[in-house]
Amino acid sequence: MRRSRLHAPSLIALTLLPLTAGLLSSARAAPQQLPLTARWCLDAQRCIALEVAATAEQQAIGLQLRPPLPPLRGMWFPYAMPTPARFWMHRTPAPLDMLFIRDGVVTAIEAHTRPCMRLPCPSYGPPQPVDGVLELAAGQAEALGIRVGSPVRIEALP
Repeated sequence: MRRSRLHAPSLIALTLLPLTAGLLSSARAAPQQLPLTARWCLDAQRCIALEVAATAEQQAIGLQLRPPLPPLRGMWFPYAMPTPARFWMHRTPAPLDMLFIRDGVVTAIEAHTRPCMRLPCPSYGPPQPVDGVLELAAGQAEALGIRVGSPVRIEALP
């Protein structure tokens, strides 16, 4: 399987992401469902299938209004260059684990982030820049043995 670097929007778009998420999602009639275009194989037997939120709009909407993710499924938010990343759970009804990644390593985990249907909502993320964030159903990071320092290799699906 070839390794692919998936790109994301500029720093300006990422800074505005929380401010625009509610506006972009309120215009949508249905939750966003992206195709599974990447995966992270933890070992030969366990791969997490990933939706890739590659555009500013896809990243702003994320998993809003979606039912809980099943096991071994997630959403990947890649960044073109390392940047500070703050995520929130506005209009996201199911708790999530957020994995913050830099240079192919999990650098921080926000486990069991709480849904927030009304503003204001807390935001999550480390102070250090990251080059991607991966969201999983709450409890999946622990169940899969993922911890700070775990290696991450996201591969594009053929």
